[in-house]
Amino acid sequence: MNVRVTPVWRTVVISLTIVGVLVAMNQAFFWNPGGFSLLENAYMYTVLAAFLPIVFIIFPIHRSHRDRPLPVYDMALAAIALVTCLYFAFNAENIVTLGWDYAPVPAASVLSFVFWILVLEALRRTAGLVVTLIALLFSLYPIFAGLIPISFLQGIPFDIVTAAQIHAMGVDSILGLPLQTGATILIGFLLFGVALQHSGGGTFFYELAMGLFGRYRGGSAKVAVLSSAFMGMMSGSAVSNVLTTGPMTIPAMKKAGFTGRYAAGIEATAATGGTITPPIMGTAAFLMVSFIGVPYAQIALAAVIPALLYYVGIFVQADAFSAKSGLRGLARDLLPDVGKVLVFGWAYLAALIGLILLLVIEKDESQAPYWIVGFLLVIGVFSKKHRMTPGAFADFLYASGKTIAEILGIIAGVGLIVGGLSMTGVSLSLARELVNAFSGNLQLVLIAGAITSFVLGMGMTVSAVYVFLAIVMAPALVELGVNPIAGHLFVIYWATVSYITPPVALASFAAANIAGTPPMQTSLTAMRLGAVKYVVPFAFALNPALVAQAPLPEVLATFLLAVAGVFFLGCAFEGWLTIVGRRPHLFIRCLLVGAGLLAFAPVLTHAALGVGLGIGCLIVSRFWNNGSETSRPTLDHDSESAEVTLSGGGNEVGAATEKSHE
Repeated sequence: MNVRVTPVWRTVVISLTIVGVLVAMNQAFFWNPGGFSLLENAYMYTVLAAFLPIVFIIFPIHRSHRDRPLPVYDMALAAIALVTCLYFAFNAENIVTLGWDYAPVPAASVLSFVFWILVLEALRRTAGLVVTLIALLFSLYPIFAGLIPISFLQGIPFDIVTAAQIHAMGVDSILGLPLQTGATILIGFLLFGVALQHSGGGTFFYELAMGLFGRYRGGSAKVAVLSSAFMGMMSGSAVSNVLTTGPMTIPAMKKAGFTGRYAAGIEATAATGGTITPPIMGTAAFLMVSFIGVPYAQIALAAVIPALLYYVGIFVQADAFSAKSGLRGLARDLLPDVGKVLVFGWAYLAALIGLILLLVIEKDESQAPYWIVGFLLVIGVFSKKHRMTPGAFADFLYASGKTIAEILGIIAGVGLIVGGLSMTGVSLSLARELVNAFSGNLQLVLIAGAITSFVLGMGMTVSAVYVFLAIVMAPALVELGVNPIAGHLFVIYWATVSYITPPVALASFAAANIAGTPPMQTSLTAMRLGAVKYVVPFAFALNPALVAQAPLPEVLATFLLAVAGVFFLGCAFEGWLTIVGRRPHLFIRCLLVGAGLLAFAPVLTHAALGVGLGIGCLIVSRFWNNGSETSRPTLDHDSESAEVTLSGGGNEVGAATEKSHE
């Protein structure tokens, strides 16, 4: 039993979730019962009235308070959040018509401060202290914007009372683009992700991956890659993905012969990719809809090729490691039968395909996920293995409320960053100054953007990083000729890199905890396994064909050349050529890295030259007797890396053993 959320408070959470989802569905489907409809700002206040109190009910003031009863102050905060949001919702028309954001009644002015504080505290509980301090700083920026000596950082100043009113009742702060997207589109997709998990989707995709890849060499690692990709699409969170699939995949990989560090690295890297894998992706991808002004289906389509390249890279390295280590797959009779898995789990594939078709054909991302959620719930009623009983349905509603509340709490708080920059007018000058600072050099701006995204990603959520850089960095890239979708995806990719890159590699640390391996060394392994993620963003920023922003023949040709490039890079990073079955000479490895990078070149002839160079390296390695033939390998563990290396190639080596500290 949950000590904090007792049955009574659980019922409150479920009730608020039902109200919030019904309000969102009313807005999406235009039900308007009795002719009643909500203005846009009234709708967003109502959604916050439903989900903001849930943040204070479920998320404690500090992690150490998780197992304590719900304190009176959290009950009070939940009640105050409900009353404050409803007050603004009931007065939504007055806010618009009477200009309350500049000249409100006294009660609205006071509640603006209350709302501001509540949103910041909700952000702290859901996203952490660092992002909250950043949001607080930017929300206070209008107060001292006129005092900053740097010209392009100077802006229109506001007194603190007016700033609070604009934050609470204006259209560019808490109620700005992030929340507009979250309230209109994201709720349905979050509901879909939870429905897919609670109806048995996670189990289905894991068993499907086992059936497809379990019998091949390194099959357990390939299962981890595929299952984590599917789970990541549902959760949109790298860390929760690791914590969900990791307890299954990491022990399985270790049992199959992978070192603990390699197994944890595979899981962390694969889980991180889920946040950039369509059709669901992470929260930031939905925020792109408002910032760019294109349908979500177009963004999801653009993200397909980069995501495929990322996972191909992990697959290549896992396969190369398995080949050089002689790791075998499981016996067929120990694996699930793919046919039976598909027969019993057809509904989950139908749900994904149905969602994609609705997004592409109907082109209404606000309605599409609700139809699929309804489909999954109906299927659940008749399912034998994962029957949607009243208790299971209550669990689904509670999990949905928690997930939606957490994301909306983050998005509302992040809106303060947008508000602070927008009301001062500084957001209009930052991108221009950034371009001028680097003399219009696109490559330098891309490098600066990558470093900035990575650094911010260490302390902020991906959505928070994206919202900030969508204002500052992405416009600069677009001004220099980068495709808008590619420019915004570039920011998201580099923000997610921090999940596997030291020093704050949250996904790697979570996986290391499960595997019992050193966190920092695990992060270095994950960093190597996810090396493609450091290359692909630069590639699609310079070549829009990699995000499907070109004629179809060019897109296909570019994709195939890029796949070859990923293969060369994977073989070079892992130090094993899977096609020719031997370890390449150091000089050949360097050439393969160059060939792989050249294969991403925006000019097709240059990319083809890179592929030709890579093929030449494979041919030379096949016939070059450099002491690395596939004779009979022996295993040797490097004392520093704990990775398996070979003194000779081969396919008949036993499973790798663990280092004592693992």
